Amino acid sequence: MSAARTDQRILGYLGRALSLELSAVQTYSTQARLVATWGLDEAARRLRDEAHEEMQHVERIIARMLALGAAPNASQLRPAQLGVDLLSLLQADYLFEMELVQLYFDAASHGARIGSRDDRVFFQSLLEEEQAHAQELTMWMRQLDRPISGQRPEQRIA
Repeated sequence: MSAARTDQRILGYLGRALSLELSAVQTYSTQARLVATWGLDEAARRLRDEAHEEMQHVERIIARMLALGAAPNASQLRPAQLGVDLLSLLQADYLFEMELVQLYFDAASHGARIGSRDDRVFFQSLLEEEQAHAQELTMWMRQLDRPISGQRPEQRIA
């Protein structure tokens, strides 16, 4: 299939997804390095794992664009989201993940409207993964808000 015959909105969703996922890789990688300097090794590991997961999304999006005959082109990366502590980083990450959730919901809905099962399934899969990630971030933030006996707030990273 050539890009000329592919629904242009689908290509638009793919381009926006590529930009956002690459931005997520940059953010999570930067945050992992930042929290490592704070001595939060477990949090750094988790953030590196998130960067790796988002990179897998990038690879899937690129493969889909190529399969549709479109040249992958991320239009603009966002600056990495930073904060003063782990909780503020995770709050920013949650908002970013919810933006991805909305994008994938809209894209899957559009695929369904135009009768493109492949596009609907592709975006639905990414939607479900980002929803799960947002839920994981929510649980992590809740853990940070609950003190563990004998632990200082900056030690609550699990």
